Amino acid sequence: MAGHSHWANIARKKAVVDAKRGKLWSKLAKAIIVAAKHGGPDPDANLRLRYAIDAAKAVSMPKDNIQRAIKTGTGELKGGNLEESMYEGYAAGGVAVMCEILTDNKNRTAPEIRKIFELCDGKLGGTGCVAYLFERKGLVRLPQAACDEDRIMEVALEAGAEDVKAVDDRWEIMCDPATMTDVIDALKAAGLEPESSEMTRIPTSTVEVDDVDTARRVLTLMERLDDHDDVQSVAANFSIPDEALAQLE
Repeated sequence: MAGHSHWANIARKKAVVDAKRGKLWSKLAKAIIVAAKHGGPDPDANLRLRYAIDAAKAVSMPKDNIQRAIKTGTGELKGGNLEESMYEGYAAGGVAVMCEILTDNKNRTAPEIRKIFELCDGKLGGTGCVAYLFERKGLVRLPQAACDEDRIMEVALEAGAEDVKAVDDRWEIMCDPATMTDVIDALKAAGLEPESSEMTRIPTSTVEVDDVDTARRVLTLMERLDDHDDVQSVAANFSIPDEALAQLE
């Protein structure tokens, strides 16, 4: 199973728990703050902010929290001193890993992320060491029950989507980041409400991890990184065969 699909399924399940304890809201608030800081408070003129707000609404983040994050980003409220960075490295088995970071203290975050890699038999690398193995894409999901394959293909591809796949009980629509808004608007116009949308990194090639212990260390690294308060997203290029996956579950 490809790293994107496998980790995406785990991350969705974790998001339910994280949302209940407010942890996911905290991460989404950071994304809104940075988007508003760099592009202004109007989501119609700031696509990055629009995507961040849509992601927050998808997990029922209160409107007041969203507005407070926007005001923090524009300087109306204190607390918007966040820096963006990308950490890259390798998990066990030579799996490439990328972490999107938002932090108010790089001197604290960097050694913490390095330690997580080391504890899971991985290694933090330098800038650009694995970035070339990933492509930035827009990803839109909606329930398969919303429509049949012909309908979703027609609407999505005409709006500029690159691919549509059935993953578990959802349709996953992949597109260029620049066309994600057009795809979302087309779906809504057709009466198809997206369940979620996000910018993600898709591996251009994968590393097969058929050893169960190695697979376990890779997934442990992914989960520990995702649990870190300053990590916004994690991408990796592992592929776990069904036989090994069954032993893990």
